[in-house]
Amino acid sequence: MNVMNEFIAPKYGLTSFCCAHCGVLSQQIWSTSTICSYRMQGPNGTISSTYNPSIVIAKCTNCGNLSIWIDQKMIYPIIGNVENANSDMPLEIQQIYNEAKSIVNLSSRGAAALLRLALQKLCVFLGEKGSNLNDDIKKLVDKGLPTSIQQALDSVRVIGNNAVHPGVIDLTDNSDITYSLFGFLNIICDILISQPKKIKEYYEKNIPQNMKEYIEKRDSQ
Repeated sequence: MNVMNEFIAPKYGLTSFCCAHCGVLSQQIWSTSTICSYRMQGPNGTISSTYNPSIVIAKCTNCGNLSIWIDQKMIYPIIGNVENANSDMPLEIQQIYNEAKSIVNLSSRGAAALLRLALQKLCVFLGEKGSNLNDDIKKLVDKGLPTSIQQALDSVRVIGNNAVHPGVIDLTDNSDITYSLFGFLNIICDILISQPKKIKEYYEKNIPQNMKEYIEKRDSQ
């Protein structure tokens, strides 16, 4: 899902949100009448039992898959309430992003550390060395990187560092901090990859060749 599309994270009670299975913003059908059954082998044969746990289920009307909620928290699927990676994000970085997405509900710190790695790979893709993330961001700023994107880059860098070397930011009980980093990484890719790609595609398709040659000659002077 491209970050330019609306992303509504799965949240207890919402009639519509982006499904954690298919990623589509779709209506959710909620059911509270959940009955669990189990069988146990007793001394006199098999005994079947049922009970009504405090489980709520939502069914996606787009893909038909279920999400399971206990105490108003989604426990299935295990992936976090995180938007999909920008489709223009390089495949290797998407894989790291998705790995972080798959563990964020289990380890906020682990996910943050993976997102820092994804950012490091992204800097290499953008033409930097990748050996020192702080230096890479500085060089991107020197090339004219917007302040807002610099702040997003440094947010992923600092919080990712903190996940590996604990400091003043406590990620243990505050997964919302890590959730925000996913959005930052998508925004960075949108500004630095998706938008230039769209502009280039438009330019190549719509500007006549003789005008392109004139513009190149103008800019070379």
